[in-house]
Amino acid sequence: MHIAAEERAELEAVISVGYDRSVSARAQMVLWHNEGCSFAEIARRAGTSKPTAALWIGRYEQGGIDALEDRKSPGRPRSVPGRVRSRIIALTRSGPPEETALTHWSSREMAKYLKRHEGISVSHNYISELWLEKDLKPHRQGTFKISRDPDFAAKVIDIVGLYLDPPTGAVVLSVDEKSQVQALARTQPMLPLDFGKTSKRTHDYERLGITNIFAALNVLTGSVRGRCFDRRRTVEFLRFMTPVVKEYPSTQGIHVILDNLSTHDGSDVDEWLEKHPNVTFHFTPKGASWIVTGQVAEIVVV
Repeated sequence: MHIAAEERAELEAVISVGYDRSVSARAQMVLWHNEGCSFAEIARRAGTSKPTAALWIGRYEQGGIDALEDRKSPGRPRSVPGRVRSRIIALTRSGPPEETALTHWSSREMAKYLKRHEGISVSHNYISELWLEKDLKPHRQGTFKISRDPDFAAKVIDIVGLYLDPPTGAVVLSVDEKSQVQALARTQPMLPLDFGKTSKRTHDYERLGITNIFAALNVLTGSVRGRCFDRRRTVEFLRFMTPVVKEYPSTQGIHVILDNLSTHDGSDVDEWLEKHPNVTFHFTPKGASWIVTGQVAEIVVV
């Protein structure tokens, strides 16, 4: 078998990318065959059998590189009509009717409900497979919070605008705090990792006190400045902010995004802002501190 230069380059590209290990291995077998290796030698190198090597080389000769991918089996046609599948999905998303007294669907309860109330007979295994296929998880629930800040929209637009399109030449800092972080120490040294064994530490520990982490993220550069304090008050907040803003020229505009902690507001803060006229504080909507970028405190902890 002779392979043109373009075909060889295509096969080598598949091997180097390695997006599909099986396709890459088959492309390598084709190249070995082009170099004059026998099926037995190819099978030995690839760790497979002679019939398998011959199979993929033959497919390549017939269909090119596309033929090296697995062929999709048409399989057995679905025995459950599309309308039934749609009904299961719709019922899953709407939740159990009130008369069922269920907090959420299980596959067995839904199968019973469909048979009893709608005359649809499907197994609970089928329902589970359909949920898996559509990535539906009725057994799991989350929570969300609605901000009742009357200026919610204006504040979101202001902060998101700073993230996406900051003023020319200005610095945007996102500041967050992690309070009451416990400092712990294990009662015994950690047992190290070994062959066949994981590292281990004692279940009990000693409390060495707590600390409060302050962190500022430069939204443009991604650099983080952090500092720990014994307490978290306005005085600690301003003590943290003073050296942060001093890193930049007094003529450069600095926009600081903060949440609505009481330590970020008050007469002391107003006096500090008067001494730093190039600094502007932007506050997240009440009940929406999640707008502060990226859990800055956790970044510093890591």
